[in-house]
Amino acid sequence: MAQQIPDTPEMQPLTRTQVLIAMGVTAVVLLVVSKIWLHFSQLSMLPVRFSVQALLEGLALGVGISIASAIVYRIWGEYRRSADQYLTMVIKPLLVPDLLWLGLLPGLSEELLFRGVMLPEFGLDELGVLLSSLCFGVLHMSNLKQWSYVVWASLVGIALGLSAVWTGNLLVPIVAHILTNLVSGATWKLSNRD
Repeated sequence: MAQQIPDTPEMQPLTRTQVLIAMGVTAVVLLVVSKIWLHFSQLSMLPVRFSVQALLEGLALGVGISIASAIVYRIWGEYRRSADQYLTMVIKPLLVPDLLWLGLLPGLSEELLFRGVMLPEFGLDELGVLLSSLCFGVLHMSNLKQWSYVVWASLVGIALGLSAVWTGNLLVPIVAHILTNLVSGATWKLSNRD
């Protein structure tokens, strides 16, 4: 007797282990790409300089992005559907302590590649910010129906890129990215408990 296959959604739910492995592998791949890019580039990576001011600027930017994200989530239905689909796949299987990895791994590896390496290569100007931000947005596309999530990620990338250009310090977008991931992950996880 043939087994009947039920209708399946476009994105299958992942297990906690699959999500954690995917985050780890993606972070390593982005770090390797950054290292290879730097090896063949004539430019240096944007520096990471610790200071209280940079930390506070990153925290302020992260809070601003988180607030803007909450507003966009409430008023833009297409983005809300896209974000919910993506976050259901990524965050739902995670435990609350796992959200720390969700903040740290992408926050560090993505910033090193997109703002640390790619932005100086494309140019520390508006065009460089735009190009690196579009690449950052495309990284967040899991399928073509996620276009609104890509648009929002690209806009966030612009904010992160501008902060890197204006401060000359990669720590600012790293802190902002980590905080944004932590806040959005925790907010979604706590408001969508089964």
